[in-house]
Amino acid sequence: MSESLRDGSSTELRRGSLGVAMIIFFVLSAASPLSVLAGGFPIGIMLGNGAGTPALLITTLVVLLCFAAGYTRIARHISHAGGFYALISRGLGGLAGGAAGMLAMVAYNVLQAGMYGLFGAIVAGSLAEVFGIQVPWWLCSAVALGLIACLGYRNIDLSARVLSITVIAEYVAVMVLDVAILSSGGAHGINADAFTPAHVSSGNPSIGLLFCFAAFIGFEATTLYSEEAKDAKRTIPRATYLSVLLIGGFYTLSLWAMVVGAGADDIVSTLQSLQDPTTFLYALSDQYVGSGLTNTIRFLFVASMFAGLLAFHNAAARYFFAIGRDGLLPEKLGTTHQKHQSPHLGSGLQSLIAAGILAVFALAGADPVLQLFSWFSNVATLCLILLMVLTSLAVIGFFKANPQHADSRLKCFVLPALSGVALLAVLITAIVHFDVLTGASTSLSLALCMVVPVAALAGILLAARLRSVAPLRFSGLGNHAA
Repeated sequence: MSESLRDGSSTELRRGSLGVAMIIFFVLSAASPLSVLAGGFPIGIMLGNGAGTPALLITTLVVLLCFAAGYTRIARHISHAGGFYALISRGLGGLAGGAAGMLAMVAYNVLQAGMYGLFGAIVAGSLAEVFGIQVPWWLCSAVALGLIACLGYRNIDLSARVLSITVIAEYVAVMVLDVAILSSGGAHGINADAFTPAHVSSGNPSIGLLFCFAAFIGFEATTLYSEEAKDAKRTIPRATYLSVLLIGGFYTLSLWAMVVGAGADDIVSTLQSLQDPTTFLYALSDQYVGSGLTNTIRFLFVASMFAGLLAFHNAAARYFFAIGRDGLLPEKLGTTHQKHQSPHLGSGLQSLIAAGILAVFALAGADPVLQLFSWFSNVATLCLILLMVLTSLAVIGFFKANPQHADSRLKCFVLPALSGVALLAVLITAIVHFDVLTGASTSLSLALCMVVPVAALAGILLAARLRSVAPLRFSGLGNHAA
């Protein structure tokens, strides 16, 4: 229940401030379209199944639509800023909810820190290449961190306005390139070679599939904004489905255009010949449109990273807020700013954690991409896929305990079960191939994977402690009154 505190702060976020469009902008920004298309997929194509990657995207989209069916169904009955944590608490109980809360906090915080490393490297590289200015990557990261800390501290409308401009520009720029490639016929004419069995099964499809699932990270954040949404029971399901379809459709079309542009039989060798695979999109732009669009994409790549950092910062801040408000973390975190109604303390804590991680890696002289980003982004992926598996189970558990709300057996039981099994298979595959994904040694890969069970155990212990000292609060985890 909302509560006003003596210092003027409250436990309430700014209600009714977000419609479907703004929530979609947050989700699409977290997905960072250019970061994925220019940064992630070229590597995924090389390590995975090459030209057959677009077909794996369609498979991923089908699995996530099955997941979204149950996810949006349960979200109609739970309006809470805790996202996965709240849903799992209500569906599987407080101990599972505690584990979910800690997994989510670890996921979004380490992903945020890893993205700062990638952002810093991209900006430093662009400044050197375009302007001849040499600056250390960590300085670029630090500047971005300061700006995002200010935006996260303010009200969410300001963040939404910043993100909306960036997202629209990214989509327009990439669509211009897609149209140019397809209208010219690409390298060998428009064809469906990317979807033939020979290309889909080539190379290592398991690795390719993991990159496809990682590309969708961020779509699940719709429920984090349920307390701030206008008519959450309608807004959140619409935003979730539209986000999944927009991300999946856009990536599939763009990746297919990239394959057509380079040639299905040549794309892997082309990427391998590049010193930096993330320049592949620039090369296509130069070839099919010109340097004007290439420079625009280069700038928007940086903007895309910044938008993604801001979106994940907002997500991490809301997890701190929701879990602090429920009593698993210090309750002060569960208060909002008296003027902006933002989770300002959670925002500040997230910024401090990111700054600490950046300082450690900078002082150690670590590589911001191959180490900071690669290690941390993949740990976050493990956490988030596990959270999706648990959420699929939570949907079934919730509707089994509340049969009066189970108005569709297909969406409340069958599709969540199917998505849970599929996501569990993806999780196991990611763990088996974690050394390939991170480029780390076997021992380091094992240590990084161990972060996941350690985080879950820490969350269970926090929940168990709350159960012993405040059983009523424990029974109400994830059940804040909207």
